[in-house]
Amino acid sequence: MASTHLDHHLALLTHLRGILVALGEAELVEDDTHGLFLERYDELLVELPKDPENSLYLGQDLISQIFHRYPQIAHLVPRDLLWFFGGDCLHFMPDEEIELYQNLDERRYEAEANGLPFDWTQEKQLLALPPESPKH
Repeated sequence: MASTHLDHHLALLTHLRGILVALGEAELVEDDTHGLFLERYDELLVELPKDPENSLYLGQDLISQIFHRYPQIAHLVPRDLLWFFGGDCLHFMPDEEIELYQNLDERRYEAEANGLPFDWTQEKQLLALPPESPKH
């Protein structure tokens, strides 16, 4: 189940990379280090599946840099990645959102401890519903 969790975040990172590449191709990047940034990003994509724990700092650094280097796409950064990498990335999340992700992680750990399947996306949608909504 942990690999499913990691795969979800790798897919989000891959999607975000496509946005970064498109940004460069559209010549919307004034910085000539964009290529070097993409190389470091690719390093994260390679290293994360091999050594998730030691890749967290690189992920935190790169995701935080996106907010500073490419503010025009900050709204396109998947919120799941901010929570996944944690650390400095949490500065880009409001307290209510952090609370939602804490609850989500608690549910995930509980499901894993009981050997139950856990659908991150579905559970996130359920938790995001207003309190008066029926949660079937």
